[in-house]
Amino acid sequence: MASVLIALGGNVGDVRATFGKAIAHICGMAQAALTARSSDYATPPWGDEEQDPFINACIEIETGLDPHALLFVLQKVEQKFGRTRTKERPWGPRTLDLDMIAYDDVRLQKPDLTLPHPRLFERAFVLVPLAEIAPDRVISGIRVRDGLSSISTQGIERLPDTG
Repeated sequence: MASVLIALGGNVGDVRATFGKAIAHICGMAQAALTARSSDYATPPWGDEEQDPFINACIEIETGLDPHALLFVLQKVEQKFGRTRTKERPWGPRTLDLDMIAYDDVRLQKPDLTLPHPRLFERAFVLVPLAEIAPDRVISGIRVRDGLSSISTQGIERLPDTG
């Protein structure tokens, strides 16, 4: 079984409810066990700043699927919740964004999938929830907590538990 870190994001609709349903779908479709889930965080938009704030979280799963099969599952789950990658603007509003951050210690560079995620250490909206569940995980030679300490977390706010 592989240990996989996945980032979740969205800013359209009831994102927190979508996260709960999406995680269940990911685990079911990938025959995966959820081993950790971060809190949800309100985060400023990144890239395209003319839109509503996002909600972001991270999960860790264990799965027997290979990285490409898991990517297929993640994209199917995004579609189920209304995401159409071909019809959206880069970094624009979306119901659900699922990014595979790391898959064990696999290094992969293909047109459709790069592991670990190439911009992980530029994105506080991923590192904040990731540091909550995997602060000591080393990705690309950098401990998650150390990567987080080197960037600004301004505007990121932990949301209260939903109950």
